[in-house]
Amino acid sequence: MARYRSIRWPILVALGLGAALSYPFTWRRWCLTWGATPAEADAQFPGDELLTDADLISTRAIEIAAAPGSIWPWLVQMGSGRGGAYTYDWIENLFKLDMHSADRILPEFQDLNVGDVMPVGATGPRLKVQVLETDRALVVQSEDGSWVWAFLVTPTGTGARLVSRNRIRLAHMPTALRLAYMYVMEPGSLLMERKMLQGIRARAERLAGERRPDAAAAASEPPR
Repeated sequence: MARYRSIRWPILVALGLGAALSYPFTWRRWCLTWGATPAEADAQFPGDELLTDADLISTRAIEIAAAPGSIWPWLVQMGSGRGGAYTYDWIENLFKLDMHSADRILPEFQDLNVGDVMPVGATGPRLKVQVLETDRALVVQSEDGSWVWAFLVTPTGTGARLVSRNRIRLAHMPTALRLAYMYVMEPGSLLMERKMLQGIRARAERLAGERRPDAAAAASEPPR
C-alpha cells in the first residue's frame, strides 16, 4: 500500500500540472464562453466601446424559458445590500461583500438609471450604470474604468437568451499576477457566473409562471 501511494502521488501531480499547462490551449475558450454560441461570443455588445483595450473578455450565456420582462427585474436589483448576485452567497461573503440573493422582486431597487451605482461590498468596486435599455441591455463599469460588465437579453421563439460579458484590463498587473488571474480567477469566475445565470433563470421562469393568466386564474379559483 505504501508503495502504491508513493507511485500515485507523482502521477496525480503530473496530471494536475499537465492540465494546468494545457489550459490556455485546450479548455480556456470553453471556460470563457460557457453557454454562448460562437455568434454570441464574437458579436459586438453595447458597452464594448467603453473598454476597447481589454486584456480579458468572457462571454457566457443561458437559455431562459421566460420573456425579457421576467428577466429584467432581477438584473436591475443586483448588488450588495440590494438583490445580491444569485450565486454562492457564502463564497461572496467570505470576502465581506454583503451579498444576499433575493428570491423576490424588490420594488425599492427597480428604478435604476444611467449614472446610478451598483455596489460590490463596502470596499469592492463601485459599478456605475453606463447603458440602460429596458428589457434589453444593462452595462456597468467600474469607476477606475478597468472592468465593464454587460448583460444582453435577446428574445427567442420560446423565451430569451441572457448573455453576460465581462471586459477586463489587466495590463497594470505584474506578469505573475496575470498568470495567477488566468489560472485561478478565470475558472473561479466560471463557477460563480454559471451559478448566477442559473439562479436568474430559475427566478425568471418562476416569475413568468406566476404572471401567466392561467396561473393567476387558477390561484384565484376557490377550492372545490
